Amino acid sequence: MPRFFAFLVVVGLVGQIPAQTKPDSFEVEKHLNLVYNSAKDADPVKHKLDLYIPKGAKDFPVLMFVHGGTWKSGSKDLYPALGETFAKKGIGTAIINYRLSSSKGTVKHPDHIHDVAQAFAWVKENAGKYDGDTKKLFVSGHSAGGHLVALLATDESYLKAEKCSIADIRGVMALSGVYTIDATVPVFHLAFSKEEGVCKAASPISHVKEKHPPFLIAYGNKDLPSLDQMAEEMNKKLNECKCESKTLKLERDHISIVVKLAADAEDPLGKAMVEFIKK
Repeated sequence: MPRFFAFLVVVGLVGQIPAQTKPDSFEVEKHLNLVYNSAKDADPVKHKLDLYIPKGAKDFPVLMFVHGGTWKSGSKDLYPALGETFAKKGIGTAIINYRLSSSKGTVKHPDHIHDVAQAFAWVKENAGKYDGDTKKLFVSGHSAGGHLVALLATDESYLKAEKCSIADIRGVMALSGVYTIDATVPVFHLAFSKEEGVCKAASPISHVKEKHPPFLIAYGNKDLPSLDQMAEEMNKKLNECKCESKTLKLERDHISIVVKLAADAEDPLGKAMVEFIKK
């Protein structure tokens, strides 16, 4: 678990890698720093998102991506290549910021997931204005972001608070995600506390029942400790509840799984995600 802190080692890497695409791909139209929470007390940085649009496309699917970083670090600004890669494939992509935990203790669960739900509500309300199809909304996230999109799609209370529902999500793609928040593991204390009840409520696997959207759960063969086991357990629980879910094990570590995805849409994970979205 301590290796979660390695996420920031790739600061700038994802954004610096040029997206490799085929000649027949779409041009990309960028709309940066869009405000998804305009309340008086909104964070001027963390309540914004970047939107990457396939220029000239109509009724295209829209993917909302949530970054990782142990719920305490990371930024949408690290992922322009990912946004461009998917937009060039005809998939509108919203990459969001959200409030992060720190030693000050002012941001803790459920603040992160409330922000993710608000961002999703914004995407649902506004995707059509950019010619996206509001009936084809997908969510994806890496590491802590994988946890957040899985929680969004399993505990409907956060979406309901934003006048949305689980039915609004067509599919979930969680990459090296965390599905069980363990109160005994120190890495979780800053964002979630040491309270067992809080951690259980924050665990996506605790909310799996039925009628969840389809899941694609990806992880690396050299991923962080326990993430492979968590992925398989989450997949099993979803399948037991008659929900559509499958895992994808890749020859990757925790960082390269997202770096290679961002760099090239022909990456095996990228292909699987595009197929998942367009099927």
